[in-house]
Amino acid sequence: MSQVSEAVTVNQSNHPQERRFKLYLWVVSYLRPYAGQLTLIVLCGLIAAAGELVIPKMIEHLVDSIIPAKNKNAFTSMLLLLVGIVALSVCASLLRNLLQRAVGSKAARDLQFSVLQKLRKLGFSYYEQRPVGETLSLMNNQVHAVQELYTSFFPDMLELALFVILAVSVMVSGSLKLTLVAVPFFLIYYAVGPSLDRKTAEWNERMNEQRMDYNRKIHESVSGIRDFRAFSAENWDLQRGLRLYQTVTDTTLKWVFFIHTRWSIRRVFFDAGAVALFIFGYWFIRNQTLTVGAFLSFFLIYSVVMFKLSMLIGNLAQQGMMLEQANPIRRLMLLKPLVEEPEHPIPLGTINGRITFKSVGFHYPNRPPVIRDFSLDIRPGERLAFVGTSGNGKSTLLKLINRFYDPQEGMIELDGVPITRLSFQDLRGSIGYVFQESYLFGFSVRENIRFGRPEASDEEIEQAAKAAMAHEFILQLPQGYDTLVGDRGMKLSGGQKQRIAIARMMISGPKIVLLDEATSALDNVSEAEVKTALDRLFEGRTMIAVAHRLSTIKDFDRIVVVDEGTIAEIGSYEE
Repeated sequence: MSQVSEAVTVNQSNHPQERRFKLYLWVVSYLRPYAGQLTLIVLCGLIAAAGELVIPKMIEHLVDSIIPAKNKNAFTSMLLLLVGIVALSVCASLLRNLLQRAVGSKAARDLQFSVLQKLRKLGFSYYEQRPVGETLSLMNNQVHAVQELYTSFFPDMLELALFVILAVSVMVSGSLKLTLVAVPFFLIYYAVGPSLDRKTAEWNERMNEQRMDYNRKIHESVSGIRDFRAFSAENWDLQRGLRLYQTVTDTTLKWVFFIHTRWSIRRVFFDAGAVALFIFGYWFIRNQTLTVGAFLSFFLIYSVVMFKLSMLIGNLAQQGMMLEQANPIRRLMLLKPLVEEPEHPIPLGTINGRITFKSVGFHYPNRPPVIRDFSLDIRPGERLAFVGTSGNGKSTLLKLINRFYDPQEGMIELDGVPITRLSFQDLRGSIGYVFQESYLFGFSVRENIRFGRPEASDEEIEQAAKAAMAHEFILQLPQGYDTLVGDRGMKLSGGQKQRIAIARMMISGPKIVLLDEATSALDNVSEAEVKTALDRLFEGRTMIAVAHRLSTIKDFDRIVVVDEGTIAEIGSYEE
């Protein structure tokens, strides 16, 4: 099997319209579980908007009938009806907004959970080929853009389209002649408006992207503050940040220019239409083909329709830009992991710890082979070390055992079963892995150790810390075991972090131990003491270590010298 990249993507159409339609359907698919609530949202929106059509017709009746007749009772009845309509509109609008926010949040939550599930399944090469900022941007900016589609654009556009159709119907029934006067201004605006809205949306998108770049730069500046100071590069970094900020400012000004241009042109068309309506309205009223009330009603509805139409056109352009922001998420969801869990895994009983490499060959994506025709049988309970110069595949062999990657050639077996046939839980749950640079979470020392076995008691945590030579320095911390270690353990030294990582591995009680230069950050005395504790705690269990200092592995059962991905020598320390 050839590994070209972390994952292959499902074939997608090259036709832009078809691709956008599929993207649209994919985004909408997260709303399907809430179809009933969406229907209620649209109905509430239409009820709230209907008041904007009913009230002008009531004004028409007031001007043409009630006021000339001086009918106080009819006026009182109309006033009460008006209060009722306004109250109904307010309630419908409130319910609509609450439901819209709830549905949008739920759909965005479902999408974010799907993305998290996908990220969990993707292999190491995905993360090694992409910066953390790109993944964080997916989880924050892109998902937020899709949430905006859910909370605003999808239900709003349907409501706006239905309202415009209904309002134009009311206008036609009220005065066909005035409708014919107003329609050209609708059409002209529809012809000109979308291009301005698209331009505004494009600059808005560009501004958001540049703000993301600026935010990443700030994150980089804060994270790398020690290096900037060590190399006296703070002014250089500051200038980079200022240049990025200036770019954001320039783009923001252009965006503001197009916003105001759009609104100005919109106002021109509205005012031109209003002037035309007043001219023709005056003529029709003078000729007694139109009443004053009917004209007022028509003009109010015209004002609302122009506003709603501009919103509809703007939303169409904005929706297209936001759909493009959803595209990276869809591409991620279409990725197929190179390392997949078997559908019907073989259950493991008692684990003996025999690991067998059978003619294994492996290369990282788009790179030359790292492991070549590697065959080795590691006996249960054996302590074996991989040694050799850097870049010859020692750490890669440990990653292959834990199925961080799958070899392109040959196979690896655990107790005679191919590891590709085992569930991740059975395989990785039986292995304790300590990296050269282990990750510590930002919470307390106690919780970082408990991560190895969540049900562990405080006493067991302290025993593991003592075995890892960490107990003494932990007690000297401000809050002892309850001291927060900071992001990635930044409040601790390299040796302290590594001892906590070793304690975390020890408390999990694995059947197989993988040590990737796990004690390299310790001083000689601590390293010897930790090694003695490891030998005592994991006596009779398979232990595989990658080491550079031969003194740390001189009592291992076998030492394998790895050179260019193959076994150059194998034997005991004395041999």
